[in-house]
Parts: sequence; C-alpha cells; structure tokens
Amino acid sequence: MVSKKVVIRNQSGLHLKPAGLLCNMAIQYKSLITFTYEKGTANAKSVLSVLGACVKCGDEIELVCEGPDEEKALAEIVEAIEEGLGEPQR
Repeated sequence: MVSKKVVIRNQSGLHLKPAGLLCNMAIQYKSLITFTYEKGTANAKSVLSVLGACVKCGDEIELVCEGPDEEKALAEIVEAIEEGLGEPQR
C-alpha cells in the first residue's frame, strides 16, 4: 500500500468533469484506489463516490493505492491532480 496527500487545485474542485477524468484514470489500474478526505473515504473508480465526497478547491485528500501496480497508479494520478485534472488551477 502506498499513499500521498495532495491538494485539489482546480478552481471548481472535483465536480463532474474532473471526477470523470480521475475515475477514467483509476479504472486503468488493477490496484484498489481510494482517497480519504475530511468526511470519509471515496472509491476513485466510482464517479458517484468521487462526486459524493464534495471535494472543493484547496481541500487536501490522501490518495491510497493498494495492488500490483500501486506505485505507477499513485504517481500518475497524483501528477494529474496536481496539474488540475484538465481544468484551470488556482
């Protein structure tokens, strides 16, 4: 299991478009990919779970990957989040 804390930087937080991009990335990996946030844990492979987390710009999440490709999954997803998931950043 590997994990890393990351701050959501895109202006609108994890609304539908960035949540979809996050999920599309996550489902490419065999590892279980979740993130913890202030109110609980979300499955990064489920758009509904990510949207239900109501993560806003400036919120910190801890991305957790567990499985055969965990290192690669963590590195690539953290990079995408840090780049704003295809959206403008603050």
